[in-house]
Amino acid sequence: MEVSTETLVDMLCEVETEDPIDYADLPFGEQELRRLVISSLLERHHAVEAAMSGSDVQAMYLLSTARLVLENTVLHARLLMLQGQPVNVQSLLAPFTLKRKP
Repeated sequence: MEVSTETLVDMLCEVETEDPIDYADLPFGEQELRRLVISSLLERHHAVEAAMSGSDVQAMYLLSTARLVLENTVLHARLLMLQGQPVNVQSLLAPFTLKRKP
């Protein structure tokens, strides 16, 4: 992968425009957090790319994504429950579902 950290951070910001993340009053800057996450993922990518076959890397990314979606869904559902709101799993998964064009 030959994309710069800054390019990936910019791309992440673009992705967030469609489904914004509520950073609220967290004790760190949004841009710095994006940069740290991207840097960490790039480091991990280079390490696994050198140690695994292409199909194994794809499986690892699929599993990592599944884990993150599952964790996000559970945390969001718990937040809704704490707020006394109904929980609809399909609505929670909607941001992670491909939108089919008619």
